[in-house]
Amino acid sequence: MTARLKEKYLNEVRKKIQDEFQVENVMALPKIEKVVLNMGMGEAIANAKILDAAVDELTQITGQKPVVTRAKKSIAAFKLREGVPIGTMVTLRGDKMYEFLDRLINVALPRVRDFRGVPTKSFDGRGNYTLGIRDHFIFPEIDIAKVDKSKGMNITIVTTAKNDEQARFLLRELGMPFGK
Repeated sequence: MTARLKEKYLNEVRKKIQDEFQVENVMALPKIEKVVLNMGMGEAIANAKILDAAVDELTQITGQKPVVTRAKKSIAAFKLREGVPIGTMVTLRGDKMYEFLDRLINVALPRVRDFRGVPTKSFDGRGNYTLGIRDHFIFPEIDIAKVDKSKGMNITIVTTAKNDEQARFLLRELGMPFGK
């Protein structure tokens, strides 16, 4: 059983991209390479237990165990030492990536309060899209009763698109609800 979004990409979206951008070689078509979720937990400097909760919640959301990220540099103003754990991240590829994107687009994003679409200006110039989420309660996997505090996260969708226009077209065709 393959992911619903992957089948949509293979059966519908590839043909539309080929027609829109006049790409002859199927291998040159833009596709989603990976999705990276990152949860920066600045409070983990004072309380390391917060990081354990973040790891558990990111595991519930993605179905994959995240990696604990550590500080690269010491910053005295933030009382931060090099090597101190300060966040978690997980990289999704293949069917897990498509399943997560399907849940993000069709279930989680519509649950955002006062949702009017995701910003179209969050592309980096190389065809990658980054989306910031203020609270992770929009994911139905999270049990609000068991969580003490709302946490934000960044979701980066890495594509093989040559420019932002191709990436925007790809994501729009996959169902990403871009705002006006």
